[in-house]
Amino acid sequence: MPNITVELLKGRTVEQRRDFAQAVAESAVEILGARRQDVRMVFSEITPDIVANGGVLASEDESRAGVVAGLADKA
Repeated sequence: MPNITVELLKGRTVEQRRDFAQAVAESAVEILGARRQDVRMVFSEITPDIVANGGVLASEDESRAGVVAGLADKA
């Protein structure tokens, strides 16, 4: 039984999480031979001020400013 943990910046919609979960479950069935009903996923929403990439907080990373701002608008 695959247990999959997904961390996403806060602001994804329920529809986006649903579509992602369906796509990952389909891949687990195809690639791992898992039964669809046994593929478990947990989504953890994180905020840009608690994650860093390359030593830079996502909330302070100019290269991610558009993505972060777009997700903030949806929240």
